[in-house]
Amino acid sequence: MTRRSYTIYAVGITSAVLLTVGIGLFVGQVFTTLMQNRLKKELILVEGSRVFESWKRPPPPVYMQYFFFNVTNPDEIAAGEKPVLNQVGPYTYREYRYKDNVSMVENGTKVSAYNTKSFVFLREKSVGDPSVDNITTVNIPAWAVMTKLKGNFWKASMVSIWMNSLGSGIFTTLTVDELLWGYEDPLLARLAPSYPDVEPYFGLMYKKNGSNDGEFIYHTGEQNYMDYGRVETWKGQRSLNFWTSNQSNSINGSDGSAFHPMLEKNERLYIFTPDLCRSIYMEFEKDVEVKGIPAYRFTPPRSVLASKEENPANEGFCVTPQECLGTGLLKVSPCRKGAPVVASFPHFFLGDEKYVMDIDGMYPQREHHQTFLDLNPTTGVIVRASKRAQINILFSRISGFPKTRQLKEMIFPVMFLNESVVIDDASAARVQKLLLIVTLVSNFPLIIVGLGAILLLVLIILLVRARNQQTTTADDTSYSAVSDKEKEDPQNGTYIGLTAKSDPQD
Repeated sequence: MTRRSYTIYAVGITSAVLLTVGIGLFVGQVFTTLMQNRLKKELILVEGSRVFESWKRPPPPVYMQYFFFNVTNPDEIAAGEKPVLNQVGPYTYREYRYKDNVSMVENGTKVSAYNTKSFVFLREKSVGDPSVDNITTVNIPAWAVMTKLKGNFWKASMVSIWMNSLGSGIFTTLTVDELLWGYEDPLLARLAPSYPDVEPYFGLMYKKNGSNDGEFIYHTGEQNYMDYGRVETWKGQRSLNFWTSNQSNSINGSDGSAFHPMLEKNERLYIFTPDLCRSIYMEFEKDVEVKGIPAYRFTPPRSVLASKEENPANEGFCVTPQECLGTGLLKVSPCRKGAPVVASFPHFFLGDEKYVMDIDGMYPQREHHQTFLDLNPTTGVIVRASKRAQINILFSRISGFPKTRQLKEMIFPVMFLNESVVIDDASAARVQKLLLIVTLVSNFPLIIVGLGAILLLVLIILLVRARNQQTTTADDTSYSAVSDKEKEDPQNGTYIGLTAKSDPQD
């Protein structure tokens, strides 16, 4: 057997082996499974893991924007006319968040932490100076007191007299700083000595700068990757006690800062948010890309804040059967000391049309008012997110308070916030590198198949060239007698002498 034959046989066998092994590995998803198992083991909340430090102190900058609804016709509203509001904002703050007092519990299967947040004002990203700009809005402390005294005519009449003497009306004008971070309210200051649970100060973000929401205990994901970042308890409780059903009081999902790897489009992601005093869920909307990283966009569907008629599962969020609001609203008074506070998406996005029509100045738009999460499905990393929520006050007539006599019942917007984050370049580069490794390892069987296909092509070329060479040799070689009479060798007998063919004409 010639060297050429050995080469052909070697190329053929190698090609067949590579093709067989590669196709087998690809069909069996061996390397994909191997890579996924590796990720599941590395993406856990324990010391030394790939994600633990970034979970404790997220590197991407988080921005908190506040938009206020300035009341332009307070006297007309008090007389029963339609409110005319003007949106003012944003007032932007850099939000610094980190996990404090982190400790492993239950043999390292869970981790305890406090979510601490602090805010620093950014003038260059804001429309004005919060210490100077005034906003006319609903007098929330007055409404809280009036609502608390509903049905108690004598106390209501006494507080009504106090409000007149103190100049406290149903609307107030304050600076953005006062509305956000707190001010001494004259009515609350008057009530505080007689009621120990009443603080004289009020602010939408009062005592929230540099504070936390209480202790969280999370699953590390070591036992089951699907539990990565899932909240086990909050303030020592496995469920809430604000609502009227076990389903509504359940604490589900993560706190919104961590999601398990290997996400699927058909998943429903649950997030527990103390600000809303409940868990919400998000569903897949579309594929997106952020800084070259593929992601799934998850958003809360309309059913999350739907009325009990539209979504019977939401009946547990009714404070009472008489206090069950329509689609797009959530009355959070049970966890706001009874204050008539109503949460919604900005501009009543995904809510009933009547709430938009009751107010002049509401223009719901998906682009500006939708809450969303863009998650890389392989790692579960947040590459972009925006949490948007609106604070409203339930307006209605309250007996014992003449100032409310002519008011129309409505949901009155006060302010909405936009908490947003986009992955920073350094973190994006790390994610891209990890995804490249995952892609290469997962596609290794295809690389083997590709090499096998190349060798198969080489084999075909070698076979064709060998065949052509044999044909050429056969055509160029013949035999003829050396003379008319065959020569005889005395020892070896007759032989035939081979000569090249000659042209008869030569």
